[in-house]
Amino acid sequence: MLVDFLFELRRHKLKVSTHEWQALMEALALGLHDSSLDGFYQLARAVCVKDISEYDAFDQAFLSYFKDVKADALDLTRELLAWLGDPKLMKLLTEEQRQALRAMDLDKLRELFEQRLREQKERHDGGNRWIGTGGTSPFGNSGQNPSGVRVGGGGGRSAMQVAEERRWKEYRKDVILDVRQIDVALRGLRQLGRDGADEELDLDETVDETCKNAGDLELVFRPPRRNRVKVILLMDVGGSMDPHAELASRLFTAASRSGRFAKFRSYYFHNCVYEHVYEDAAFRQRVPVSELIARSDRDEKLVLLGDALMHPAELLDPGGAVYYYANNRTPGLEWLRRMAAHFRRSVWLNPEPDRYWSGTTVEVIASVFPMWQLTLEGLAQAVRFLVRGGERPAVANPSNWMKMGIG
Repeated sequence: MLVDFLFELRRHKLKVSTHEWQALMEALALGLHDSSLDGFYQLARAVCVKDISEYDAFDQAFLSYFKDVKADALDLTRELLAWLGDPKLMKLLTEEQRQALRAMDLDKLRELFEQRLREQKERHDGGNRWIGTGGTSPFGNSGQNPSGVRVGGGGGRSAMQVAEERRWKEYRKDVILDVRQIDVALRGLRQLGRDGADEELDLDETVDETCKNAGDLELVFRPPRRNRVKVILLMDVGGSMDPHAELASRLFTAASRSGRFAKFRSYYFHNCVYEHVYEDAAFRQRVPVSELIARSDRDEKLVLLGDALMHPAELLDPGGAVYYYANNRTPGLEWLRRMAAHFRRSVWLNPEPDRYWSGTTVEVIASVFPMWQLTLEGLAQAVRFLVRGGERPAVANPSNWMKMGIG
């Protein structure tokens, strides 16, 4: 039963396993779909979809199977949008006409609206019957009926109800992250292990020991599982990072939550890391980078957050730091390389859209640290790299470096 629907889901690139499909069939047998198509839609989506970014693919597969809606049917949507984008001018009504139109209740409106949908075959503008624009009909857009059903975007703000089409557009993976999304993504860094005092009941061992003890209860305890991951977060602050301050705050909020990591440290820098990083954004409490490296385990995860945009001299020249009170005798690029060499796993998260990276200092820094854009997808990929390693993203383009004086 419904096997063709399974293949339709897979045709839309949804990874539905046989275990998930069997779970769906069992749920159907239990009546969890409320014997309705809407109920089956909700149930199937809950069981078969693993990520909200797959909702649109599921919707298209569902409609394709149950309503025979094909991709080319979306042409109708585009035609409707073009029509609504060029409506006829509104027609003014007399007060007597308005009073007559207000007399129609919502149930009657909906009944007539569905009837007109079945009868109408082409575009209509003006008039008082068909679904169209610029008329006095109770259905359409940009008209003058005081209590109709609006189709599409806003008009005179007098619609009793709104009938908007489902616009086929994938859930984006490049949306700006909120704290919860970042928090969920960072959970992928977990590396659980047991250490500390024996505080947690070991149920399996308790059962085994009790059986060996002829039924006399023998409680066995063990250390609780804790996340062993240690993280260092270095954050660019000020200047070109000001537009990204809110996003940076969200990442910092999620990362610094109590209990998230076994050890978490955060520091600030401006544009590039030089001799020092700072415990405060006012740059009063400085920490030598050489000292930070010396007292950090190689297995700690290093995460840098910044737009990586600066004058090439700030990155490449001794004394090139943008703030005048710095005394960097070693170029910033060299400090970045030293940190990248010390830590086994490190990433750079960049809030700037990647379309602006080419031909800038971003490419130079991306040759040192694996770099991802700070989006939902980019953060997930960075977390996977920190945990498992793998291929670095292809960002750096050495052919552009000559423009910045790099041989």
